[in-house]
Amino acid sequence: MVVKTQSKGRGVIGLHVGVNNVRRYFPKNMASVNLQLDHLQIQCGLSPDFWKGEPEIFDPRLCAWLESRHMRTQADRSPIPLAMIPEGKNTFRLQPVRDNEEVPAELVEELEEVMA
Repeated sequence: MVVKTQSKGRGVIGLHVGVNNVRRYFPKNMASVNLQLDHLQIQCGLSPDFWKGEPEIFDPRLCAWLESRHMRTQADRSPIPLAMIPEGKNTFRLQPVRDNEEVPAELVEELEEVMA
């Protein structure tokens, strides 16, 4: 699935997952999600609002990783698309979607929807 970074002000960066992705990939009884960030795996809690129209993941460790890996060169903090790839039960690998990289056809529609 394609997600995008979301900034809630200075020092608070997370992921906007998207309502359709929540319905498709996150069962309502899922209290947390494991994110594989390069060599680091973290567990992030999901708020009840995650399933009620606010599909966002915020965690200080995720924020630090996004800041160091993806947001450092973004002066305006505009959203950056990222691939969130299932890696097992409640686990996803996060990686960049690069402009020069061939994006699988099934992700093109998601990318357009998330970035709209």
